[in-house]
Amino acid sequence: MNKFWLAIASVVLGAASAQAADLAAHYTKAPVMAPVYNWTGFYVGGNVGGQWGSANPETTTLFPVAAYFANSSVPAIAAVGAQHINSSGVTGGFTAGYNWQVNNAVLGLEGDINYFGFKGSASRTGVYPCCAPDNFTINSSVSADWLATIRGRIGFLATPSWLIYATGGAAIAEVKGNFSFTDSFAGATESGTIRDTRLGWTAGLGGEYAVGNGWSLKAEYLYVDLGRSSVTSNNLNVGGPLPAQTFTHSVDLKSNIARVGVNYKFGGPVVARY
Repeated sequence: MNKFWLAIASVVLGAASAQAADLAAHYTKAPVMAPVYNWTGFYVGGNVGGQWGSANPETTTLFPVAAYFANSSVPAIAAVGAQHINSSGVTGGFTAGYNWQVNNAVLGLEGDINYFGFKGSASRTGVYPCCAPDNFTINSSVSADWLATIRGRIGFLATPSWLIYATGGAAIAEVKGNFSFTDSFAGATESGTIRDTRLGWTAGLGGEYAVGNGWSLKAEYLYVDLGRSSVTSNNLNVGGPLPAQTFTHSVDLKSNIARVGVNYKFGGPVVARY
């Protein structure tokens, strides 16, 4: 009889030990590892936003011997020819770049090409000091249809998914300017045209948030300065050409851009986190 109860006790204790071992294994299992976004890799994207900026077209002339204008007219033309144009509108385009993540720092190189939509015009009239009430009018217009930038980026990770960065580099655009001069004294006419692919600079700040599966959202501000372009002409016409009279036309262009965008990163490592 004792042997019978000993056998029963052995079976019960063995089952209890096996169940305890299973429970211990269950609760000591290694925790599941969660992926952490890694910013290293090539990406493409798009952006849309607004631009607001200004241009300052200028028209001047000289006082050569046997020319059309009196000496007193030269500064009057320069004063009327110093004009100002404001422009604002929608901008948008495409982006491509590459990031390198080093711990909590992210370094990158980014390029984009965008519809720019800068456009505006101005017109002013002045009176000849020598010959009032005869007057003259100077018209100017400025436009830039597209803008491309090539920029470096340097940022830090506020969180593994949240990047704050500064950016700066080259800005490229074709700046167009059209100018015309007319007067009531003898019906004189003159015109000038600028078509100049400008290499300027840009700088700004931004933030980008990784939403997962390679996608990220960003918001960015850029300041753009394309410098000054100029052209000279000797096509003054007063019932016939008067090439001794030289005009100089010039224009600068500066703009602010605020935009939002979405990027998609191809491949790249994903770091596991407990």
